[in-house]
Amino acid sequence: MRRIVWQVRSASALMIMMVGLAWAGSCVAADRPNMLLIVADDWGWGDLSCHGHPYVQTPNIDRIAREGTDFHRFTVASGVCSPSRTAFLTGHFPARYRIDGHFAWVEQNAARGMPDWLDPHATLLPRILQQAGYATAHYGKWHLANDMIPDAPLPAEYGYDDYGAFNCSGEQMPVHDDARRTVAFVEEAVAAGRPFFVNLWIHEPHTPFHVLPTFRARFPELDEADNIYASTLAHADARIGEVLDALDRLGVADNTLVIFTSDNGPARASAGAKLELMYDTATGAGFGIAASKGVTGGRKGYKAALFEGGVGVPFLVRWPGKTPAGGTDAESLLSAVDLLPTLCEIAAAPLPEGYTPDGVSQRSALMGQPSGVRRTPLFWKIDAKWPAPGARPDHWASFAVVHGRWKLLTSADAEHVELYDLESDPLEQRDLADDTPDVVAMLQEKLDAWKGDLPKAPEGAVFSRLREMPRPR
Repeated sequence: MRRIVWQVRSASALMIMMVGLAWAGSCVAADRPNMLLIVADDWGWGDLSCHGHPYVQTPNIDRIAREGTDFHRFTVASGVCSPSRTAFLTGHFPARYRIDGHFAWVEQNAARGMPDWLDPHATLLPRILQQAGYATAHYGKWHLANDMIPDAPLPAEYGYDDYGAFNCSGEQMPVHDDARRTVAFVEEAVAAGRPFFVNLWIHEPHTPFHVLPTFRARFPELDEADNIYASTLAHADARIGEVLDALDRLGVADNTLVIFTSDNGPARASAGAKLELMYDTATGAGFGIAASKGVTGGRKGYKAALFEGGVGVPFLVRWPGKTPAGGTDAESLLSAVDLLPTLCEIAAAPLPEGYTPDGVSQRSALMGQPSGVRRTPLFWKIDAKWPAPGARPDHWASFAVVHGRWKLLTSADAEHVELYDLESDPLEQRDLADDTPDVVAMLQEKLDAWKGDLPKAPEGAVFSRLREMPRPR
């Protein structure tokens, strides 16, 4: 598929290359690094051996931390997949697109007031970089639409010269082909003398767990569910290692910015869940939710929660000569909405006229200068019910806002609120709402103003024609 995409898009690719060469002529090569954005799926903050996991082994991801900086205060823009990934590409809070949950079948999207896909005409990170001369590609999970919506735009329409994906319309790339495709694309870009930007959005450790015997044999001492989890993450780590080795082999590692992160916190099975096989229409058969053993490093909540366990995820950055090696930044509060302005500044790629990101450039923080108190607030919106279900006590907040040191979480109707001081209490153990009502009122005012700016319904050509078809009887 990769060569076909390049041939079909050859005229536009030639124009992009010419624009890129002209742009590159005004920039020093070292100012335009290659970029590799690795986004895992449901990978908890504690699911790394460098973060102290008792049995998970991630030597290649640990290498990114050892040769770069480990940022401890990075948050994604949602506790679930599709809105979180929307923020990575748009630099906006996903609620601006009415993307509050994962993309599903059209009836489910409609019932939640959601579109059926992210608008490909939105301002997008890959398109900005593509127009600035970068060779752009996406390999792995998509989920900015759904494989059950056949008329959804293909990933190529979002600013990629090439792609291989699943959870998208069209052909589903085999889950474990992601690293091989990435290496092949990087080889072509290097041979052509073009800087590259690649999204490597791996499946692990989302269900189903597609495990291989060679990795299961590494953990004979673990019980079956833990063995499945450890072997799944080990396989993902090995594929990441293949890509890192390729950067070394091609001589471009020193001029490549590598980021490893996750789309949200880990999933967890309900107590007593039975280990059994399941089938996913995009990725095939594998073990189900009972093998979900992710940990959050002590953070409260899991996937789908707006507490730090649901939105606080690993964020490791390696940028040789720029990002301090072996560093830890526990001060800078970074967000997924910062990725677009940050990477565009690093690439010397101008933002489109009229576009204002919700995030800010964190280039200085990536280069070892902690950003200090964040001046722009962060907002979250997700579907949740109050009171919380008994088995999921931390999954009740529908909205959250962070400003300065404070984080406010509220139920959908603000009937219940909780307030935390993230500087002194990063694990959200002490609710200070009753003690500081003035802070609650200040944050609630900011949240209400933000909610008032959100669209009432999805905008643009973002609906499947399946919505117009009669339901079968």
